[in-house]
Amino acid sequence: MSNDQNLSRRRLLASAGAAGLAVGGAAGYGADALRSPKAPGLSAPPALGSAAVPFHGVHQAGIVQPMQARMHATAFDLTPGTARPGLAALLRRWSGAAAAMAEGRVPPGGTDTGVALDAGPSSLTVTVGFGASVFAKAGLADRLPAALAPLPAFPEDALDRGRSDGDLWVQVCADDALVAFHATRALQRLASGAATVRWQMTGFSRSPGATATPHTGRNLMGQIDGTNNPRPTDSTFDARVFVPAQGDPAWMAGGSYAVFRRIRMLLDPWELQTTDSQERTIGRRKDTGAPLSGGTETTPAALDRQNPDGSLAIPGDAHIRVAAPASNQGAAMLRRGYSYADGLRPDGAPDAGLLFVAFQADPLTGFVPVQRKLARGDALSRFIVHESSGLYAVPGGTTDAGGYVGQALLES
Repeated sequence: MSNDQNLSRRRLLASAGAAGLAVGGAAGYGADALRSPKAPGLSAPPALGSAAVPFHGVHQAGIVQPMQARMHATAFDLTPGTARPGLAALLRRWSGAAAAMAEGRVPPGGTDTGVALDAGPSSLTVTVGFGASVFAKAGLADRLPAALAPLPAFPEDALDRGRSDGDLWVQVCADDALVAFHATRALQRLASGAATVRWQMTGFSRSPGATATPHTGRNLMGQIDGTNNPRPTDSTFDARVFVPAQGDPAWMAGGSYAVFRRIRMLLDPWELQTTDSQERTIGRRKDTGAPLSGGTETTPAALDRQNPDGSLAIPGDAHIRVAAPASNQGAAMLRRGYSYADGLRPDGAPDAGLLFVAFQADPLTGFVPVQRKLARGDALSRFIVHESSGLYAVPGGTTDAGGYVGQALLES
């Protein structure tokens, strides 16, 4: 194949840019607009597709970055006979492909499907985690982190084990649906012979530019979701989200632990509630996201504030009260959840809800105490069902252009 025929996505984008078209922002415009960017009434769309997130770094990408519009989560199980060398080879292939696609280039190997040839990187990130089951299969049982102990059974769980757990977990996020699909498919193809897909789920969030100004996203219940997330500027952020440099085990330094849960929302009964009832269930105003104790969305919830009649402004079983760090001895995690909509269930109810993703330095002091508290007294629990679950060790990133995710584990 000639060099001209083997144009990378980046070079194709450069050609589009030379024609006066902002990279990645052509969706919704017809072919005539692409050929004539100065057509009357048309302005240059935002350059969403050109945004790139470096694959290499102290931490894996896809944790602290702003949420993209699309997410594909996939769990893999190693094929029989895939031991430590095969796992290392797979992670080398995945890391090489992820690094290329994060820059808008085709993954190496010469078998690209071409799905994303005319797209930019679109903030693509690939994040890889290890399930507890992979350690024995790969001959690494002595390196299993204590933090990967199975999550406890929570009272209202209705988990489908066929859509839970897995040896490996891969989160692919991007602002363009085709870019996310292309990357997910590329990683699946590169796993051939070494690992098979156990389950896959696809989620979405609000697309960048959909609102006049940036806003915290809403979930499918219409509620602003994510206001109290830890922020990288917080002094305690790293301690809550990442394993310290001197942490145990050493190969997890700079890494995090991801909890993944598929939470179906019972939208039919939820939507029958009055706005007042919904707000009291959550503890926030539906329109602004402000806590019922007053202020704006970002005003800290005043959990001790009372109404004129002496009742709590934020009800005792309101979601934000029960989940608050102040109610859980400071426990906190970085939530990065996406909505999903998979059609209708046999009873006609929407099969829709939240793909909950949370990163923390230790799930035993992050997710577990909070979920235990929620299971005991959260008003929102009447409107949700936890249907799948997984816990994964997400190692630190690789700063070496020739390195790969998990190298500190597999070559130590």
